Amino acid sequence: MERKFRGQALTLFLILSGIFIASLVGCNLIFQKFFVLKPFAFFGQSEWSQFTFEASVGLLAYPVTFLVTDLISELYGMKWANRVVLAGFISALFIYLLVSLAENVEATVWSPISNEIFSKVFGLTGPAVLASMCAYLIAQFIDIRLFHFWKKLTNGKKLWLRNNLSTIPSQFVDTAVVLLLLCLMEKIEWQRFSSLFLNGFLYKIIFALVDTPILYVMVYFARRMFEISENEELKID
Repeated sequence: MERKFRGQALTLFLILSGIFIASLVGCNLIFQKFFVLKPFAFFGQSEWSQFTFEASVGLLAYPVTFLVTDLISELYGMKWANRVVLAGFISALFIYLLVSLAENVEATVWSPISNEIFSKVFGLTGPAVLASMCAYLIAQFIDIRLFHFWKKLTNGKKLWLRNNLSTIPSQFVDTAVVLLLLCLMEKIEWQRFSSLFLNGFLYKIIFALVDTPILYVMVYFARRMFEISENEELKID
């Protein structure tokens, strides 16, 4: 990569890092709301079209983190992807501490948001955050290492392969670990494990397949913008 592009490459990295951290923090703040999703509604009146499952709205943002780490892995390499994952962990921990502090500050009598409403909406329980962060770290590091394993094995070819064969296994681990920890902590009943696992993992598989063309488009334009070859990485250090 030519030196003249390093400033732009750094700017892109900061934007991607910001999206990653915002998605991670956002899903931890909004996860308490659940919704019904019909992923196969476009099949018309078929049996598949009637399939529905309940999921946390946190799942709307969380899969974006895997798309971003795959993009950073492809364009900047494993080192920078690992650093973004660590930065995300520290950011999520900071937000947890900030919300905990805000929750323990007494609201004034004229405050439009009472203590009870604030705790109900933004309250983050320690066990839930611990389970989420443990699953996050394990899954993200697995995703990055699998991505580069497949990239090396295919000599930088078949982006779709490393995108899906890194994201899907890591999402399996993420979903399983967080639910196992929550069940062991008795925050979720064991009989709900299988349905929640199926719902969460299925959603993440669908997103992993959908984000593949998005990844291709972003990588294509990034390579053209920075005039780098298929196996070349952007240098920002």
